[in-house]
Amino acid sequence: MGAILHNMAMRTLFSKRTVIQAVFRSFPSSNLQTLHSFCSPAVQHPPPPPPADPVNDVSRVLSDRRNAHDDLEHSLAAFSTQISTNLVEQVLKRCQNLGFSAHRFFLWAKKIPGFEHSVESYHILVDVLGSSKQFAVMWDLLMDVRESKCCEISPEIFWIVFRAYCRANLPRDAIRAFNRMVEFGVKPCVHDLDQLLYALCKRKHVKHAHEFFDKVKGGFEPSVKTFSILIRGWGDLGDASHARELFDEMLQRGCFLDVLAYNSYLEALCKGGSADEAYEIFRGMKEKGVSPDACTYSVFIRTYCEANDIHSVFRVLDRMRRYDLLPNVFTYNLIIKKLCKNEKVDEAYQLLEEMIENGVRPDSWSYNAILAFHCDHCEVHRALRLLSRMEKDCKPDRHTYNMVLKLLIGIGRFDRMTEVWENMAVKGFYPSVSTYAVMIHGLCKKKGKLEEACKYFETMIDEGIPPYSTTVEMLRNRLLGLGLLEHIDIIARKMERSTSCLIQEFANLMRGGRAFKTSRREESDLESE
Repeated sequence: MGAILHNMAMRTLFSKRTVIQAVFRSFPSSNLQTLHSFCSPAVQHPPPPPPADPVNDVSRVLSDRRNAHDDLEHSLAAFSTQISTNLVEQVLKRCQNLGFSAHRFFLWAKKIPGFEHSVESYHILVDVLGSSKQFAVMWDLLMDVRESKCCEISPEIFWIVFRAYCRANLPRDAIRAFNRMVEFGVKPCVHDLDQLLYALCKRKHVKHAHEFFDKVKGGFEPSVKTFSILIRGWGDLGDASHARELFDEMLQRGCFLDVLAYNSYLEALCKGGSADEAYEIFRGMKEKGVSPDACTYSVFIRTYCEANDIHSVFRVLDRMRRYDLLPNVFTYNLIIKKLCKNEKVDEAYQLLEEMIENGVRPDSWSYNAILAFHCDHCEVHRALRLLSRMEKDCKPDRHTYNMVLKLLIGIGRFDRMTEVWENMAVKGFYPSVSTYAVMIHGLCKKKGKLEEACKYFETMIDEGIPPYSTTVEMLRNRLLGLGLLEHIDIIARKMERSTSCLIQEFANLMRGGRAFKTSRREESDLESE
C-alpha cells in the first residue's frame, strides 16, 4: 500500500513539473528574461563580518540617535555594565563627525558609578568636538575640566585645539587659543609656538603664521625648527622670496643649520621655481659641514617628476645609490606613478622589485599606481595577477578594489567580479559606500544586471551604510524606466525601516522627492573611481 501511495505522489509531482515547464515555455523570450531578472536567487555577497562587539553597537546607537530630541541615554542603558576606558576611547575615535552625540555619550559614561574617563578620552573628545566645529561646547568642556580638576590640562590638548581651528579655516581663533593657554595654567613655550605655526602652515594660513611669529618672537627663542616650519609653509605656496628672508634671518641669528633646515629651504626654492638656485645651495652643503641625506635628494626627484624629466630623476636616483642612500616609500611611489604615466610600466615593476630588495616595503599606493595603468588599458589578467600579489604583500584599500571591480564590470567579466567581491571579506576588507557605488552604478549600466544592482543596494542598506544621492537617483531612474514602480516602493520601505537616519531621509529621494545636494566628497569619490 505504501509503495502505491509513493508512486502516485511521484506521478503527481512529475505532472506538476511538466505543467510549470509548459507555462514557462509559453512566455516570449523577452518576458522570460525580465522575469528571471527579478526572480533569480540573491547575488552572492562576502561572508558576514565577525559578530558585532560593544564598540560597533554603541557607535551605531550614536549614529542613529544624533538628534537632540532622541533619547540617547535610554538607548545606551543596556551597555552600562560593559563600559570601560578602552571602549569609550574606541567609540569616540569613530565619532569624528558626531560631536553632539559623542559629548552626550561622554557625559552619560561619566555618571556611571565607579567609572572615570582617561586623559586620552578627554583629548579624543576635544578633537571630535573640534572636527564637528562645536567650538563652544569644546571650550565649555575645557573650562569644566579646569574647575573640577578631574584631568590635567596639558599643552598637548591645546595642540589639538590649534589643529581643529585651522582645519575649520579659522586661523585667528587658533591664535586666540594660543593666547588663552595661560588662562588654563599652561605657560606656552617655543614648542607650543611650533605646533601653532605648523598647524597654520599645513592649512595654508602661512601669512597669519608669519605675522604672528614676527609679533611674538621677541618673547621666545625661535629654533631652527621654528624657521623651517615657516620656510616649508611658504614653499608650499610657491613663494621663494619669503623663504629666502627667513633663511637669511636664521643665518643672521647665528642658528646652526642642520640638514632638515636645508631640506626645507631647498624644497621651498624648487616649489617656487628656483630649482637652479636650489642646486647651487645643494652643492655647497658639504662645505658648510652638512651632509645631504636621502630627503635632500628626494627634493630634486620630486621636482624632476613634476617637470616630467624622467632622465634627471634616474640621474639623481643613481647618485643616491652610489652614496648608499635609500629613497623612502613616498619617493619611490612618485617615480613609479610617473613611469606609469609615461607608459613605462615594465620599468615601474623593476623599481617595485628594487624597493623590496632594498628593504623598503611597498604600500597600497605603490601597487595602485601600476594597477591603475592595467585598469586604464583593460589588461585584466595583469591587473588580477597584481591584485593577488598585492594581497600577499600589503593590504589593498578601497581604491584597489574599486579600480578592479570597475574594470571587470566594464568588460562584462561578472564571474571574476563576484570572485573579487567575495574574496574582499576573506582578506579583511569590508566595502564602504564608494565600493558599493562602483558596483551599483556599473551594474545599472549593463543590460540584464539591474536585479544584481538592486541586491547590492539592499545589502548596503542592511549594513546601515547611507548611499550617495546619485546612487539612489540612478537606481530609481532605471527601475522607473522599466515601469517597476512596485520594486521602487519595496526598496523605499526597506530604507524607511533602517535604523540610520540618513538612510531614512534618502527613502524620500527613492520615491521621487527632492534631490539631496551632492557633497564634494561624493563628487570626488565618483570621479576618482
